[in-house]
Amino acid sequence: MTDNTDNQFTNPNILPTGTPQGQSKLQNPEGVAEETTHFGYQTVKKSEKQAKVAEVFSSVARKYDVMNDLMSFGIHRLWKRYAISLTGVRSGQRVLDIAGGTGDLAKVFSREVGRSGRVVLSDINEAMLEVGRTRLINAGCNNVDFVLANAETLEPFADNSFDLVTISFGLRNVTDKDKALLAMHRVLKPGGRLLVLEFSKPVFEPLSKAYDLYSFTALPLMGKLVANDAESYQYLAESIRMHPDQQTLKAMMENAGFVNCDYHNLTGGIVAVHRGFKAHS
Repeated sequence: MTDNTDNQFTNPNILPTGTPQGQSKLQNPEGVAEETTHFGYQTVKKSEKQAKVAEVFSSVARKYDVMNDLMSFGIHRLWKRYAISLTGVRSGQRVLDIAGGTGDLAKVFSREVGRSGRVVLSDINEAMLEVGRTRLINAGCNNVDFVLANAETLEPFADNSFDLVTISFGLRNVTDKDKALLAMHRVLKPGGRLLVLEFSKPVFEPLSKAYDLYSFTALPLMGKLVANDAESYQYLAESIRMHPDQQTLKAMMENAGFVNCDYHNLTGGIVAVHRGFKAHS
């Protein structure tokens, strides 16, 4: 694929349909045990996890923003604002927001890159992408494209395409995180940066215990009352506990080729912003 991305994905009124790239299921050779992974606290076949995650986010898409405000008492907006402050995004740049869902970050990036820049809002889930597309079009963001894509491959995008790649509260839902980090490194331009905003591990034991109690009692209850879906929010609470801690994720980014990696704990480590750069040479 040639790097003519300026001429692609440029009609925001048409949502791409079909199976996201890299999402096809491969038949398992007879007699060979299929690899497993976690879906919350459950153990499932790797080939099944994407469909299960898709079911969760298709269920919660329409209530996603309301639930985010309720679950975090609105603090998620401050987390995202801080993450954006670390991006260094500038006018004229190209930005890829992976698992961008309802478009919170993409909306800000659209303003920051200006008419000479371009933002791609990408998600593997069509229901989430539809919510983000509607919101950004209504907000007049005419420099944003909307692309169904798998974070593990990012196949629609050429090497060295973006100045900035972000993924906000989405990495923990990716089946093969190492593969996804490699793909993010591939599509970044030399000198470009990756920002990962994700739930992490509280650094204070009393906070950790209180957070566990809140997550496994209040979250499913709110999910049932507001979104009529307690099970999806039980999974979200479990998926947070299964996500790599701060040091582990930093090491994974370094293994994928990122340099000058660091992280910033927010709200006592409940959330962390990880940052890494693609080397110039």
